[in-house]
Amino acid sequence: MTYNFTDFPDRTKTNAYKWQKAAADKEVLPLWIADMDFITFPEMTAALEKFAKQGIYGYDAPKDSLYQAIVDWEKNQHGYQVTKDDILLIEGVVPAISVAVQAFTKEGDAVLINTPVYPPFARTIKLNNRQLVSNSLIEKNGRFEIDFEQLEKEMVDEDVKLYVFCSPHNPGGRVWTKEELEKVGQLCQKHRVLLVSDEIHQDLTLFGHKHYSFNTVSTAFKDFTIILGSATKTFNIAGTKNSFVIIENERLRQLFQKRQLANNQHEVSSLGLLTTEVALRQGLSWLTDLKVVLERNVDLVSRELAKTKIKVMKPEGTYLVWLDFSQTGLSHEEILEILEKKAKLQLNDGLTFGREGRNHFRLNTAAPTAIIEEACLRLLEYFT
Repeated sequence: MTYNFTDFPDRTKTNAYKWQKAAADKEVLPLWIADMDFITFPEMTAALEKFAKQGIYGYDAPKDSLYQAIVDWEKNQHGYQVTKDDILLIEGVVPAISVAVQAFTKEGDAVLINTPVYPPFARTIKLNNRQLVSNSLIEKNGRFEIDFEQLEKEMVDEDVKLYVFCSPHNPGGRVWTKEELEKVGQLCQKHRVLLVSDEIHQDLTLFGHKHYSFNTVSTAFKDFTIILGSATKTFNIAGTKNSFVIIENERLRQLFQKRQLANNQHEVSSLGLLTTEVALRQGLSWLTDLKVVLERNVDLVSRELAKTKIKVMKPEGTYLVWLDFSQTGLSHEEILEILEKKAKLQLNDGLTFGREGRNHFRLNTAAPTAIIEEACLRLLEYFT
């Protein structure tokens, strides 16, 4: 392996949000917020060092080469052919969801999500005074699936205007099949529902699973779909803040852009512009090695926790593992207390992902394998 995925840098002295509790209590092992405890590839560090030496840090304009890097990445990695004109830049995927909700719906309109799902989905919809419609995913054969009959019923009964879709799925790690995506698109098309597809984890597919960007499934889907992407999760550069929005329908793109400007969300930091281009042009080799480590860590968690009363939903993508503690016989509050007070493990509370998250917690495996081994030992001690 070319890159270093074994060193464990001390992040307690860097004001890292993920490591704040650990800074106060050295026994705490934080495996929650979705950034990685890996050093990124050296070309990224070199580019940032070169930037720092400029000595002037004013406004930077996006380069044509950045847009071309996005175009090339989407084509080469995901078979998705777009143009520069289809792409808008924004500081993050979550802000992009806010802009989409504001641009394409009005207060009181129904916006649908599949739960459990990344907490900012529901938060954004509710804080923008839209009606939240939660469609529960069903667990079948150890993975989440969509109940399409119920999905269509809710679209019709609630008069849904916008569907915020997570692909690949967080926290379940589902990499939706082409057939599943086709069904989603057909329902949206049938009932005139706009779709926002959050594809921030598109590059982190594991174990041979293939991600299909939504608009590659059918050219007809381009008329009602907004694709959200970013290099930030893939290359551990989330703090530099940059994402991209792909909207092939010109009318929708103009509406999005108008709301983005009204919110003053049209500017991206110089660091975000820089790191995104470096990642997409020079990071593929690092990503290839990273996924080997992630697969090893996920297999480790699955194998070790099979000895406990914890049920593991093995992800097909992302580095996030959805853990079900229901068979322990403990209440959600009791599980949380054991994790925090005894095991000293900081995981994401499943209830923040929706009501389906009761007795569930999310574990981040993007850390050196020795750290994941230690986490498994702690879970074995208290939940066997």
